[in-house]
Amino acid sequence: MCIGAVVAALAAASVASAETIDVNGVKRSYSAQLPARKPAPLVIVLHGKTQRGADMIARTAWPQVAKREGLAVVFPDGLNHAWADARTKAGPALRGPPVGTDDVTFLAKLVEKLVADGTADAKRVFIAGVSNGGAMAMTMACARADLFAAGASVIMNLTDEAAVTCHPSRPLPMLLMNGTADQLVPYEGGRGSSYFAADGFWSTEETLAFWRKLNGCETDDASVTDLPDKAPADQSTVTRISSRCPRGHDVVLYRINHGGHRMPGFSPDARFPRVAAGLLGPQNGDIDGAETIWAFFSQFP
Repeated sequence: MCIGAVVAALAAASVASAETIDVNGVKRSYSAQLPARKPAPLVIVLHGKTQRGADMIARTAWPQVAKREGLAVVFPDGLNHAWADARTKAGPALRGPPVGTDDVTFLAKLVEKLVADGTADAKRVFIAGVSNGGAMAMTMACARADLFAAGASVIMNLTDEAAVTCHPSRPLPMLLMNGTADQLVPYEGGRGSSYFAADGFWSTEETLAFWRKLNGCETDDASVTDLPDKAPADQSTVTRISSRCPRGHDVVLYRINHGGHRMPGFSPDARFPRVAAGLLGPQNGDIDGAETIWAFFSQFP
């Protein structure tokens, strides 16, 4: 890691405090970056499998966005560096959390605690996740829509198993952000070419259609906009696809053309960028994932 990245990581860590909460007798950990003015909008940020909350602090722009916008942002830790989302079948080489882990209850209790102590504005609570964290964000949108004002899932699609159990109590605005060259969660669905890939993913088009239907949107695209190619060297571009939805039920897809299993960003999302590029494909630098997601979240309620 370069010196600049170390400094950035230390600066972020210095403002995020480590906390724990008891869930069914299990001590669960999370890091919280809280603003001076409360109650504040709250964003729950979920890491990918093999990661922990600290990775989202050090390798995304969420700490900077939170400081600038006066947000409370929380980075929970999954057990065994993974989330117990609605899927029970994970990649063959990567184990999930311990059997019986109840992450829906963990994240719900976390939100309820921060609302109860005056930290979070109950009407402006949001959830975003990357990869396995994206699946968990969709699981929370399905199971506890009452807690959130909007959700975002990055580099993840639904499966039959996740969709059949999805019965939100109300429509929730949803942002999707997927790469067309993702080797782990294929844009076209099925099984990725990576050894670590699981099988049975829906395509991004099917996942988008699912959220549109839940939110009462029309099935066709409202608009398709190619965003400026600000970073030609990344060999990828971004297309924004919006939906015709009832007011406050928005569904939007950011299609990362030739993007890999990576969160777009203005800084590297991995400790060893070249290794990550070989394993996960290219990272787009035309947009920043955290900035783009917050721009979406900030519209609601």
